[in-house]
Amino acid sequence: MREYIVPAISSVGAEESLSDAVYDNAERFPNSVSFRRKVDGCWVEVTAQQFAEQVTAVARGLIAGGVALGDRVAILSRTRFEWTLIDYAISAVGATTVPIYQTSSATQIAWILSDSGAVAIALESDEHYVLVNQLRAQLPELRHVWQIEPSDGTTNTAVDHLVAAGAAIPESEVAKRRAEVRVDDLATLIYTSGTTGRPKGCELTHRCLLTELRTATQVFPNLMSEEGSLLLFLPLAHVLAKIIQCGGVYTRTTIGHVPHTSNLLADLAAFRPTFILSVPRVFEKMYASAAQRAHNGGKGRLFDTAAEIAEQWSRAQPSPGFFLRAKHAVFDALVYAKLRAALGARCTAAVSGGAPLGERLGHFFRGIGLPVYEGYGLTETSGAATVNTPDAQRIGTVGRPLAGASVRIADDGEVLLRGDVVFRGYWRDPDATREATTDGWFHTGDIGQLDDAGYLRITGRKKELIVTAGGKNVAPAPLEDRLRAHPLISQCMVVGDGRPFVAALITLDPDTLPAWRAQHGRSPTANPANAADLVNDPELLAELDRAVREANTAVSQAEGIKKFRVLPVDFTEAGGELTPTLKLKRNVVVKAYADDIAALYHKPAGGLE
Repeated sequence: MREYIVPAISSVGAEESLSDAVYDNAERFPNSVSFRRKVDGCWVEVTAQQFAEQVTAVARGLIAGGVALGDRVAILSRTRFEWTLIDYAISAVGATTVPIYQTSSATQIAWILSDSGAVAIALESDEHYVLVNQLRAQLPELRHVWQIEPSDGTTNTAVDHLVAAGAAIPESEVAKRRAEVRVDDLATLIYTSGTTGRPKGCELTHRCLLTELRTATQVFPNLMSEEGSLLLFLPLAHVLAKIIQCGGVYTRTTIGHVPHTSNLLADLAAFRPTFILSVPRVFEKMYASAAQRAHNGGKGRLFDTAAEIAEQWSRAQPSPGFFLRAKHAVFDALVYAKLRAALGARCTAAVSGGAPLGERLGHFFRGIGLPVYEGYGLTETSGAATVNTPDAQRIGTVGRPLAGASVRIADDGEVLLRGDVVFRGYWRDPDATREATTDGWFHTGDIGQLDDAGYLRITGRKKELIVTAGGKNVAPAPLEDRLRAHPLISQCMVVGDGRPFVAALITLDPDTLPAWRAQHGRSPTANPANAADLVNDPELLAELDRAVREANTAVSQAEGIKKFRVLPVDFTEAGGELTPTLKLKRNVVVKAYADDIAALYHKPAGGLE
């Protein structure tokens, strides 16, 4: 058994809560810019004083609506300014925010509202407004349904309604409520999206979140500060986005919101953040898109060489040789500076979580001057429990424990975590809580390794380990991470449990397929997401064959992919194969593509016999 403990460097007071930062900022730095809001295509500033006034006005409306101390209030919306505003108003009245992913199914929404006992919900879309009102007969505790932005053009938005409803409530009532909140009260109830089973509600107290944001912001002083800016595009229903939001408010980092990534590069160029928060799939897409543009423009060889030099330069840190430094300087002027400019030219770093990024991409981004700091944690640990930092980054690991956190590797290789960031338990599920925790240690379900310096490396999931018919244990993540970095590949899933060898299902990236079709003389299709005509294409299979052989170099021969099969459609969140943070739901894929998996072991597939 291996263990690494980092002592706490700060404490949280008994009467502190998340909303304190809003009012402290307004009192001490009233004119600092807390947010930049996109209104009619333009970014409009919101000062600390203005935000505090808006939070108070919405909080008064919640009080007028009968929202009591400890009540649960749900938010079902994409990432937007109103999400943050309502979230802080809920905190200010001592209630509990229950985030729900915008992409949740009707069944999941009904379950979360019912299980949490939410008394109110602020939601965004007409579809969800209709759905929740249809469900109200099944939800006796749900008293209010507020729509953030009705599509009929009326001005009776959720915020307008709450502000008007609370006009008769004195501001002193909000101050009174805030004074009643204690640090161990429930701040948010986040239902794990999960790759299996029904979501469970994770109880995160103000202590959990305040501990997390204070320790996390202390290790990123140059990113999370009043000089910094952040563009949030991850779903705020995800714990990592939530804690970064709270950290931004706490450190007076200017925050902007965009609801999706469809126009991300344009939004980044306009907002010009100093750092970004994302999941690995977005970085994979950024790399693949840049590579594809370069190849389409006849500069593929230049880009490939630049990428190779960036990786070499990063791996050679802290002392790259003279000639490598010279090459790096040349490519910085020719390639890397343009890549950084696409992010607004002010972005100096990024934070990634939710899944492994992969060493090659980690070195590539550090090599171009955009280090990606990977961390590790779960909803149950309030976000990151370990993280790489500017002063201590070891690519390929998820960093060292944050101050006050402890990591232990159990005898079976499972990663255990302990500290004030660990959740209080699962909502109304004491059996699941007891199963997940032992003597204060949370059982993550992940397999990992811990080195002498305290750096943690995640090697797989206990439930995802593949055991072949020959008894070989295979972690799918290293192979999948390397394959997803290829421009043509969107998703892949390694299979082989109980089978004679390891194989893979591969999906194609609809964003890069049109260019590949044009370059190789294939007819364009009306729907790029449908690749049925390419699943047996010899040239495409040959290119994927090379990618798989390259990925196999990262593992032993027994762990390598022997066959692969190309699927005609991509895995998507809407299709049920991905979680909202773009992680594979393996059980769903196994069931949906059982025939394709069986075919890998009964007849020739994509290649690599």
